[in-house]
Amino acid sequence: MLDERTTDPDPIRQFQKWFEEANRPDVILPNAMMLSTVSRSGQPSARMVLLKSFDQKGFVFFTNYTSRKGNELLKNPRVELLFWWGIIERQIRIEGKVEKVSARESDEYFRTRPRESQINAHASPQSAIISSREELVKLAADIERRFAGKEIPRPRYWGGFRVHPVRIEFWQGREARLHDRILYSKTRAGKWKIVRLAP
Repeated sequence: MLDERTTDPDPIRQFQKWFEEANRPDVILPNAMMLSTVSRSGQPSARMVLLKSFDQKGFVFFTNYTSRKGNELLKNPRVELLFWWGIIERQIRIEGKVEKVSARESDEYFRTRPRESQINAHASPQSAIISSREELVKLAADIERRFAGKEIPRPRYWGGFRVHPVRIEFWQGREARLHDRILYSKTRAGKWKIVRLAP
């Protein structure tokens, strides 16, 4: 049950509560979220990315800045994130604007990635057309040789984005499709207003 009278007045704390509850064996990749962007021409585009951290400042993920999503985010920072945990019938929608995280934050996270992932961040021209998988494998092998025995630095074109939320909606599945929907909207004064929406 989801009740606007008893939910946390802070949506980030409410998100943390639900996120912790989604971290259970039968929920695969609870940090997987759909990221929706819009091109300058108005064409929407959606794909799955992984949430890497969150706090009162926003929700952070990492990507190639020159990819399709990277280009769209830099040209139009308005986005939506969607979490769907079907096994527990919960969904969270987050609307907001993105900005790049600091280079230091990107560097720190990049150093925690497995070496293979660091190599592939250099090797993959994300979203570009390639001739074959063999070409990609060769690019990765070349990078591996180039940095053999060395620390792999973060590519300048790879890093994080932080989504600063302005609307967060929590959806809880209920019987007979009379679902609970609680919406938090940020006011101009920076406070959160809470309302219930019809399912």
